[in-house]
Amino acid sequence: MAPFAVHIVALNNAKSAEVHKVATALHTDLAAAGIDALLDDRDERPGVKFADADLIGIPLRITVGDRSLRDGVVELGRRDGGEVEKLSPAAVVARLQSSSAL
Repeated sequence: MAPFAVHIVALNNAKSAEVHKVATALHTDLAAAGIDALLDDRDERPGVKFADADLIGIPLRITVGDRSLRDGVVELGRRDGGEVEKLSPAAVVARLQSSSAL
């Protein structure tokens, strides 16, 4: 059993105020909805964060990065390699609440 239901990975968090803002807001919104989430806002390279996410074994990962935010979305993916969904940050909580993955 994983220690959290969702892992939020903030890419380039130290240099991007928008990534930090969206990732923190998602973490707050998920907690308010009763969904346990871990926010990785460390100043590390993406590869380090993804490797750590795999080691921890959290089943769902939300990736927040500058590129996806330019399109108004974040990426929601399963650890087991399923499809990655692109959702607006505002739609993430509702999607997770309706998901059988939690």
